[in-house]
Amino acid sequence: MSTSAPVPASSEPAASAEDPGGCLAASNPGSAGDSRGARDPGAEPARSLPRRTVVQRLLQAVLALSLPVLLLGLGARLVATPVFLQLEYHRPGFPADHWGMSTEERMTFGSYGMDYIMNLAPPEYLGGLVSPEGGLAFTPAEVSHMSDVQHVMHWGLMSALVLLVVSVLVGWWLHRRAPGAASAAWFAGAWLTVALLVVACVAAVLGWQNFFAAFHSLFFSSGTWTFSISDTLIRLYPTQFWIDAAIAVALITLVGAFAVMLVTTRRRRRAAAPRTAPWAGGRGRLRSRT
Repeated sequence: MSTSAPVPASSEPAASAEDPGGCLAASNPGSAGDSRGARDPGAEPARSLPRRTVVQRLLQAVLALSLPVLLLGLGARLVATPVFLQLEYHRPGFPADHWGMSTEERMTFGSYGMDYIMNLAPPEYLGGLVSPEGGLAFTPAEVSHMSDVQHVMHWGLMSALVLLVVSVLVGWWLHRRAPGAASAAWFAGAWLTVALLVVACVAAVLGWQNFFAAFHSLFFSSGTWTFSISDTLIRLYPTQFWIDAAIAVALITLVGAFAVMLVTTRRRRRAAAPRTAPWAGGRGRLRSRT
C-alpha cells in the first residue's frame, strides 16, 4: 500500500493567466499600493533660503537708505535746468513781476542764476550783471546766497554720485552672494521713499512757509536766505516758483520709486517661481492621452 506525502502549501501566490510571471504581486509597493512613494519627476526638492548674514543685512540697509537720496537727487537735478525754467515762466497763471520785468528778461537773468549754481563760476559771474533798470542785477547779499546754493548743489550731487557707485557695487555683490537680497532692499527703499514723500507733502500742505523755512535752515545760516520782495532773486524765483519746483521734484521721485517697485517685484517673482523639468509637462500630456 502506498501513501502519498502531503504537499506543502506555497507561501507565494500562484501565477495566473493574466499575470503569468506574478509581476503584479511582486510590483513596487510604492507605485500602486503606497502613494507615499509617488514622486513627480519634474519637481525639484524643496530648498530653504539661506539666512542673511549680518554683513548682508547691513548692505541691504545701505541700499534701502540710499535710494531716497538718489531719487531726490535725480529730481532736483532735472528741475535745475533751463527746460524747467522755460516751462515755468511760460505756463499760464505764473505770477508776473510787479516791477515790470518781462518774461524774456526773467528768462535771461533766471538762466544766469541757474547756470551759476550748476557750474564752477566765480561770484563775479553774477555780481557784474546789470539789471534792466541800469543798476546791479544782484546785490552782494544775493550773490553770497547763490554761492551758498552753489556749494550745496555741488556737494549734494557729488554725494549722490558716490552713493550711486556704492549702490551699484553693493547690489552687484549681493546679487552674486545672496540672490534676491538686492531686489528686496531696493523694494524696501522704494516704499521708504514714498513714505518720506507723504510726510513731506503733508507738512508742506499744512504750512508751506514753515516747511520752506525748515528746509532752508538745514543748509543755510539764519538770515542769509531772506530777501525783500523787490530783490532780483524774489522777482525771478517767487514763492509759486518754489512750490512748482517742489511738486516737480516730488513727482519725479514718486515715478522713480514706482519704477523701482515694478522692476524689483518682477525680479523677485521670477526668482521665487518653481522650476520644473522641461519634459515634465509633455510627459504628462502623453499619459493623459493613453
